[in-house]
Order: sequence, then structure tokens, then C-alpha cells
Amino acid sequence: MGIHIGLAGWGDQDRLYGPGIKAKDRLREYANHFPLVEVDSTFYAIQSKERFAKWTEETPETLHFIVKAYQGMTGHQRGPAAKDNDPAAMFGAFRESLEPVIEAGRLQAALFQYPPWFDCTRENVRILCEARLRMAGIPCALEFRHQSWFAPEYREKTLAFMEAEEWYHSVCDEPQAGVGSVPTVLRATHPEVTVVRFHGRHTAGWNQSSAPNWRDVRYLYRYSSEELREWADMLRQLEEQSKQVCVIFNNNSGGDAADNAKEMMAMLGLLRPDGRDPQEPKEEPKPPEYEQLDLF
Repeated sequence: MGIHIGLAGWGDQDRLYGPGIKAKDRLREYANHFPLVEVDSTFYAIQSKERFAKWTEETPETLHFIVKAYQGMTGHQRGPAAKDNDPAAMFGAFRESLEPVIEAGRLQAALFQYPPWFDCTRENVRILCEARLRMAGIPCALEFRHQSWFAPEYREKTLAFMEAEEWYHSVCDEPQAGVGSVPTVLRATHPEVTVVRFHGRHTAGWNQSSAPNWRDVRYLYRYSSEELREWADMLRQLEEQSKQVCVIFNNNSGGDAADNAKEMMAMLGLLRPDGRDPQEPKEEPKPPEYEQLDLF
């Protein structure tokens, strides 16, 4: 119950980890800081069931997962890259991979983020219905990147459709940079869960997908304390509409996500899963102690 805050990914969150934390131990250490994590590697390749079992077994029960749907399932792949995609096989493999997390009761949602060219059309509504049917029995969150879904003439219809199909609403904070971005719509579409994802507000870098370092540029943003305070009030509004609000900071490019997430936790009076203050300074390794020897 309540508001839960985490980050998109854990491997590159260097500010969380001391120098002695090995890569294989990072998720376990991450779980001391946050109760929620978004698994992004699944967007690029469906992970094995065994890998999810390992992640689940090696972390405490306090850590819950939002798992991003594979790019072939959401239409990000087009042309030659998509010619061999078999929807039944992709969805089947994805569902199977989630089984260990589901059995442990620790899957918060599968996140279906659709691309900027996925606009509000009859055919795309059909695609969403088919995806939800293939994921029957598994909680799913839906995030749009095309502005048309929330255009004045479609906004209420979109929200009603999501409610009828039992999609969790993935509310976005992102730059308002043309049709390939959506406004923040503070409406829950399911009484159980609402997802909120912070992508930053770097307007100039949002649509530079042709640039070689576009991912580094796109999510390069540090939220100010004033911006976070505004959002703290909005998160409380969403909390009145659904039992849980799951917040993911995705502004990772400059290492700002962890700091912003911890600041937001402090504003909301939330503690880390290990019971400590979220903004408590990281413990520095103690210098070695040497035994003092007498001269004689």
C-alpha cells in the first residue's frame, strides 16, 4: 500500500554503491535502498526464466519488479528487424520468463511502452486489445509516447478504454516536445496500481534519436527540489485513486535518478527498505587498524 519509489535499472547506479560492491552483488545492495526496480534489459532481449529466478532468490521480499516488455512486442522493431517476429512466441516466452517473480508475489507490473509513432487509431486499439488478451492474468501497465491518445477529443475515451481493459496507467513526466511526447495526465485507470515514470525535461534532446549518443542526451536531467515538491503533491493525489503508486526515476544519464528518488522519498516521509533515512550519507570504508607495538 502507499507510494513506492525506485529506479530504471540498477547496474549503472554508481552513486548507490561503494567501491567494494561487485557487479553481481549490485541488485542485492540496491534492494537496501529502494523497494522497487524497473527491469529494462527485457526490452532488448527476453530474459531467461532462470535469470529471473536468480534475481528473485538473491533479493529480499521487500523488492518488487516492474518488467519492461520486449521491443518486438510493442512495435519498436520495424522493417527487416521485425520480419521474423512471431507474436505468439514472443508473448509466450515473455510470460514464461516472469513465472519466478509471479510465483514469489513480487511482480508489480509488466510495462508496455509503445513507440512515438504508435498513434491513436482503430488498428492500434485492436493491437492493444490483443496484447492485453495475450497477457491475461498478469498485471500490465500501459505507456504512450504519441500525443494523440490524450488529445482533447480522445483523452476520456483513452482512459475509459484502459480502465475497461484493466491496464494500469503509466503516467509520464517528460518534455513536451511535439507529437512524440505525452502530457502528464493525473488519472488512475485501475484501483490497485498507478505507475509514474520520470523521464526528465530535457526538451532539446528528446527527439534526437538520430544522434549517436541520443540515449545519453535524452535522459540527462536533474529535477529541482521545487519540481519534486510539486510532484509530491501530485503523487498524493494519485494515491487517493489507487492503492499503490509505483514511481520510477528514469533520468539516469547523468546519475541523477538515485539522488532525485531519495529526495522524493524524504519529502514523502518514506524510509529505505532497511529502515534507514533515504538521504543518509553512504558509509565510507574504515581505514585499516594497525596494532601499536612497544619498542621493547
